[in-house]
Amino acid sequence: MALCDHLEFIQPVEPSSTGCEDCLRAGRHDWVHLRLCMTCGHVGCCDSSPARHASKHAPDAGHPIVRSYEPGEDWFWCYLDDVMFELQGAPPALSHP
Repeated sequence: MALCDHLEFIQPVEPSSTGCEDCLRAGRHDWVHLRLCMTCGHVGCCDSSPARHASKHAPDAGHPIVRSYEPGEDWFWCYLDDVMFELQGAPPALSHP
């Protein structure tokens, strides 16, 4: 897997929600998968979800890297470099309950 050029955006974060926080605020529960912003902890829905909140958060907040917030998945995604990657030595991925 390739690596991105924006690793400095990865911070220790606490998830903002157990579901897509933007969907929940709008009364929706129709997300497919969840992504965790690695700069601020925003939990957003993936691009397969109707609202695509994770990819909207990235440019709006200037936070390019998310990590899967799904059980058993340990990968990162950089929206600026359009690349999925894993980081050796990264702490275990968090996941929603």
